[in-house]
Amino acid sequence: MIYLNEKQTSQLISHQLAYDAVREAFIASVSDEATLFPVVNAAGAQKDSMFSLKSACTSTVLGWKTGTYWPNNTELNMPCHGTTVFLLNPETGELQAAIAASRVNAYRTAAADAVAVDHLARKDSSVLTIFGTGHQAEYEVLAICRVRNIEKVLVVGRNNTDAFVQKLKQHGVNAESASAQLACEQADIIVTVTTAKAPLFNANWVKSGTHISAMGADKVGKHELPVELYSRSSLFCDNELQSLAIGEFQHSEEQSITEIGRVINGQMAGRKTAEEITIFDSSGIAIQDLFVASRLLDLAQSEVTE
Repeated sequence: MIYLNEKQTSQLISHQLAYDAVREAFIASVSDEATLFPVVNAAGAQKDSMFSLKSACTSTVLGWKTGTYWPNNTELNMPCHGTTVFLLNPETGELQAAIAASRVNAYRTAAADAVAVDHLARKDSSVLTIFGTGHQAEYEVLAICRVRNIEKVLVVGRNNTDAFVQKLKQHGVNAESASAQLACEQADIIVTVTTAKAPLFNANWVKSGTHISAMGADKVGKHELPVELYSRSSLFCDNELQSLAIGEFQHSEEQSITEIGRVINGQMAGRKTAEEITIFDSSGIAIQDLFVASRLLDLAQSEVTE
C-alpha cells in the first residue's frame, strides 16, 4: 500500500493537473461504467464537527474520499478541514493507496468550477464576482482566471474582505470589494463559495448572459441562490441525483437539469445563446477526487522511477 503525505501531494498538484483530471472525471461520470454511491454525512463528539464519505467506481478507478471538519483545531494551530482519498485495486479490491489531499481538495473543487465556466460562460466574460472570502475562494478565482480573460474581480464578503482583496492583488488579480447588488449587476460570472443557508442575492440583480457557479451546497439545508432564478436559467450540475439530494438544486422544483459531463462529451447542449443565464451546481462528486488522486499517484510513481 502506497501512502502520499500532505507535503508530497501539495508539491505534485497544480491547476492544470486538477482541470484535466476533473474534466475526464465529468465525462466518466455519465458513462455506463460509472457508479456513484450515496453520500454519508456524519459527526464527531466535538461540537459542530463533521465528516463525510463519498465513494464511486469505474472500470479503472474505485475508492472513496473522506472529508473532515473539526472547528476546535484552530486552538491547536491545525487546519479545521482535512481530506484523504483511498484508492482500491480494481482487480483485487486491495487498498492500493491512501492519499492525503487537503490542499488537493481545494484545487479539485476549483477545477470543477473552471471546467464548468469553460463550457458554459460566455467567451468574452471579463468580470468575475465571488461571494465568500474563505480559504476556498482564492482557488476558485485563480482557476477561473486560467480559462477566461478576467479583467476585474468583485469580492462580496462578511469577514476579511479587504485582506482577501489584497491577497488576490498579490497574485496579480485586479480585485476590489463591492456590495452584493453592484457585484451581481456588473458580473459576467458569479461564483458562490459559502456555507449559506439562505440566498445571497436578489434574482433581479443578475443580468442576461451571466454564468453562475454555486459551489457551497453539499449538505441538506445549504442554500446560496434565489430559487426564482432557476425558472429563467439553464441548469447544470455535476451529478443530478446528488445535486437534488444535497446540492443547490435540492431547493428546485420540476425543472430540467443537465449533467455537465453530457455537455463536455457533446451529448447535450451547453450555453445556447449569449443572453441566457446558466447555473452550475457543484455538490462535489467522488469520481473527481478519485481521478485527481490517481493522477497524483501516477505522477509520484513516475518521479520515483526517473
